Amino acid sequence: MNEAPPERPEGDLLRTFAIASVITALAGVSALAQVGNGSNLLDPRPVAPSPQLVPAKPHAAKAAPQAKPQTAKAAPSTPEQRSAAALALSADPAFDEGTYQRIKETLLSYSALQVRGGWPTLPAEAAKLASGTSGPEVALLRRRLVLTDDMPVEQEAGDVYDQAVVDGLKHFQLRHGLEATGNMGPQTLRALNVPIAARIQQLEASIERLAAMDFIFAERYVVVNIPAAFVEAIGNGKVERRYRVIVGKVDRPSPTLTAHITAVNLNPTWTVPLSITKNEIAAHMRRDPSYISRMHMRVLGVHDEEIDPHAIDWASDRSPNFTVRQDSGTFNALGNLKIDMPNPYSVYMHDTDARKLFADDYRFDSHGCTRVDNVRDLAAWILQDGPPGWDRPAIDAGIAAGQLRIINLPHKIPVAWVYLTGWVTRDGTVEFRDDVYKHDESLERNALDEAVRAGGFVQVSSQGLKQNSNLDSR
Repeated sequence: MNEAPPERPEGDLLRTFAIASVITALAGVSALAQVGNGSNLLDPRPVAPSPQLVPAKPHAAKAAPQAKPQTAKAAPSTPEQRSAAALALSADPAFDEGTYQRIKETLLSYSALQVRGGWPTLPAEAAKLASGTSGPEVALLRRRLVLTDDMPVEQEAGDVYDQAVVDGLKHFQLRHGLEATGNMGPQTLRALNVPIAARIQQLEASIERLAAMDFIFAERYVVVNIPAAFVEAIGNGKVERRYRVIVGKVDRPSPTLTAHITAVNLNPTWTVPLSITKNEIAAHMRRDPSYISRMHMRVLGVHDEEIDPHAIDWASDRSPNFTVRQDSGTFNALGNLKIDMPNPYSVYMHDTDARKLFADDYRFDSHGCTRVDNVRDLAAWILQDGPPGWDRPAIDAGIAAGQLRIINLPHKIPVAWVYLTGWVTRDGTVEFRDDVYKHDESLERNALDEAVRAGGFVQVSSQGLKQNSNLDSR
């Protein structure tokens, strides 16, 4: 869906000016890099800042690095175990009121490091390094980890793959969304060898999207960071719940947006989008005329009257003048629960009947909506402020009853779906994720309006938006 960029109030203009100032400063640093010969690479410390501008280090060094959300392959086996493990990693949100400023400061610090030559590139043979090995490749790896504070500077000396390297590599892996094994491998080597210029581009793209965003933080809010494939429920400035999510495929990306959660639906029906009806269900019906009945679906006319699916020409190229609705049940594509959040894209958060995908490392497999692991627990968190009586046991009982139940919230909860491939948490840790949708590549420096169209944020009207009927759960 192509959205026209919202009119920019004065606050947006100030943010635009702020990012322009950052990019101008970066351009000056880049100009210095043109004449640098890289001879200062042996000095890991950032350039001394001017009195007027104090950039942060890439992230604060810590004796015991704090773990961060990750997309591990060896995930715990149950939704409760997975969500508990994710929450235990950190209480720092990926997105809060200070995210913009922290990225801005880190951009300056990374640019200063770029002037000094950036970080070294490890040879292909480094992928085979293991604990206990030694040699020049290990010495280079130690240097690489020290430059981004994944390992304390006092542990840089040496060429042995010891426990300090294992711990440093685990910290690096965690903040890049990799399985924290402390072992080298192709994926870890690839992440280590991403040039500093590319990491700067990720931070620039992320800050541009934030500058184009209009989101009002509240005491309680929800954030989906699409590249990380996680959702966080934040209360009083801390992450109170964190869950793995499955977001849109590359060819059907989840949109970035701001909205409000308005209701929780138990045992929802699924009204199939017309595009899926035309492109997927029609193909199934041509191959198997019993498909609709087997999938517990009904064909409905314009007045919700039921139509015999065998009376429809499923080979027709015409746009369907009917809808397909799937009944409530464990077989339903939305699972047993849906979280309403009216928005221009008619997307939402929901359960799924294919929960095994939550254990996967790569979780970009939906048609655009966000499937939430342990979604009943998230629903219980959402309903903490009312209406009364809807704790987790009550939600489970309501689902077990098998009837559609719509629980309207007395107070709407802000929600944002963001696309941050680079961000910085409050403890100073710089996080990076792959640009799965290639949104970073589509952004142009000093072109915030273009950023909004290419992958930025949309503003939800204060007058509210009606949920599109082709995706609601009537």
